[in-house]
Amino acid sequence: MFESIATHYLWWILALLLIAGEILLPGYFLLWIGIAAAAMGVLLWLLPTLGLLAQAVLFALLAVAACVLYARLLRPRLERRAPGSERLNRRGEQMIGQRYELVEPIVNGRGKARVGDGQWLVSGPDLPLGATVEVLAVEGTTLQVRAVA
Repeated sequence: MFESIATHYLWWILALLLIAGEILLPGYFLLWIGIAAAAMGVLLWLLPTLGLLAQAVLFALLAVAACVLYARLLRPRLERRAPGSERLNRRGEQMIGQRYELVEPIVNGRGKARVGDGQWLVSGPDLPLGATVEVLAVEGTTLQVRAVA
């Protein structure tokens, strides 16, 4: 059955299936194994007499090497390039250090500040309407603030 199809094409088909599987099951794992399968296709295209056992061993080595390469070298670089990604889904923490204007005075430690087109509860020293505050911390949906001179 496989005699009519060059074996390197089978590796490339496997590579495409694995990479397509990555779309359905994201996580970069299948992508790198797919890349190893594509590399096996290239190797087999260059060395068509390579035996089946040698192909299996080389594929296993390439798959492990590709996954290790990603985990050790590429992933740490990608994580460093995404500033603020550690706070991506925590909007309140992204506001720490930012300055906002009070739209409701802080009375008895509570007030509201304009953040973008909305308002957030703030907690801090009593301040008048229109005062500028800096966010020090976030507790739930309340911003801990201090007055800015």
